[in-house]
Amino acid sequence: MRQRILKLVPQLLAILVLAALALAVWAAWLGWDQHRDVHPDGSTTGPYEAWQVIGLVLTLLPLVYWAASRRYIAGAVLGITGGLTAAAYYDWSDDSSGLFMVGVGMVMVGSLVVTAVISAVIASVKRDGR
Repeated sequence: MRQRILKLVPQLLAILVLAALALAVWAAWLGWDQHRDVHPDGSTTGPYEAWQVIGLVLTLLPLVYWAASRRYIAGAVLGITGGLTAAAYYDWSDDSSGLFMVGVGMVMVGSLVVTAVISAVIASVKRDGR
């Protein structure tokens, strides 16, 4: 029983560390830009630019690679997904329309699927020794 618990500790630690890092990366890339851009025709965009989201994704990829290459698949998937979901919830919860939960759900499902697929590919490539 004790050995089983000791095998879970690195996985749980990976989940917590990756969740905290995902929160920090969200804050670094997306947390500071909170205004929408109003165009001359009255339409609005934002609050994030494409380069910010691309930077977020490219910053998270090495974290996923690190965890998946060490067989912390649950850590990669649950940590990144949990961190991004919590960050999105905190960042968007002041929306008065209540639709922020739709966006939070989309962040959760999207990050869950993408990190699961990327982690599975990395783990299978590392297992084959390539």
